[in-house]
Amino acid sequence: MSRLKMVARYALSDGIPVRSFYVALVVGTILNLMNQGDAIIGDTPLNWSKFILTYVVPYAVSTYAAVSYRMARQDC
Repeated sequence: MSRLKMVARYALSDGIPVRSFYVALVVGTILNLMNQGDAIIGDTPLNWSKFILTYVVPYAVSTYAAVSYRMARQDC
């Protein structure tokens, strides 16, 4: 199996998407409140691209970490 197919299979299996979603939800919410709290609570405009990326980045990092761990374990 090609390495790319293996990465995709790991990224979409064994609960990794669900765990990554919860990590992104918690971390993204905290970061959005810290970085754009005045826009969320106050009157200043919300930067939607930053808002969305603040959730996407923790999801990607969590998924990358889980897939890297699985692939390293397979090589042992």
